[in-house]
Amino acid sequence: MAEQVVEGKNTAIIAYLTLVGAIIAISMNTEPKHDFARFHIRQAFGIHLLFHAFALFSSVWYNQYGLYGLYICYLALWFYGFLNALNNKKQLVPIIGSYFQKWFTFIQ
Repeated sequence: MAEQVVEGKNTAIIAYLTLVGAIIAISMNTEPKHDFARFHIRQAFGIHLLFHAFALFSSVWYNQYGLYGLYICYLALWFYGFLNALNNKKQLVPIIGSYFQKWFTFIQ
């Protein structure tokens, strides 16, 4: 059975490849604009931004176990979002995905 081609899938996948990838995906989605790519760019941008914010915060008050928890949460959210992009699904990442869609409305 042939898999349906989703417009903007490559851009959505690139968004999950580091924070720089998310920024590149934002510029890739300027013309033409794809709803699937926009959804995943917001999710990926939020995951990466949240990770870096917590990493900066935790570097001030170093706690080895806190960093382990941070990396586990980051990888779990990243993996969940990345698999959804690969499988052509528009599912929010657990707990914080809906906030990313609200906060990052500047990503068109």
